Amino acid sequence: MHRKTAWLLAYQETLLRGRIAPWSNVPQFLAPYLFYEDVAGAAHFLQTAFGFQLGFTSPDPSGGLAHAQLLHGSGLLMLGHAGSGGLGLVKKASSLGALHAAVYVFVDDVDAHHERAKGAGAKVLLTPADQPWGDRMYCAVDPEGQFWMFARRLAVG
Repeated sequence: MHRKTAWLLAYQETLLRGRIAPWSNVPQFLAPYLFYEDVAGAAHFLQTAFGFQLGFTSPDPSGGLAHAQLLHGSGLLMLGHAGSGGLGLVKKASSLGALHAAVYVFVDDVDAHHERAKGAGAKVLLTPADQPWGDRMYCAVDPEGQFWMFARRLAVG
């Protein structure tokens, strides 16, 4: 097993046991950080619609969530609170008036994933279709406007 993958899997297991994993000897990896006005609502939606697992949460003083870490396969996704807290520079995606970024997620079954997401209330912008670059993909937007792309590599001929 690749060193980075082994480290991330061990980190995820620690999170799933409800503990914070130590950050010493962390290999390089990418963890997107998305901002939501309702972190708890977003975490719930992403679990229900897109199949993420909740790894870790940090409460805010008002009783909501300030931060959440979600897991998908060997990936880690972080959620933070949009608004006047922290740096005061962050807004939820839908307040920007245009798509600004996307999260591209590989899944086992694009069509089944699409049905699950649609059933949970995701706004589907592109239904599953084979793309010229070799992926089967669909695109959706979550309730706060974050753009998501879900794909599976097609067999290479």
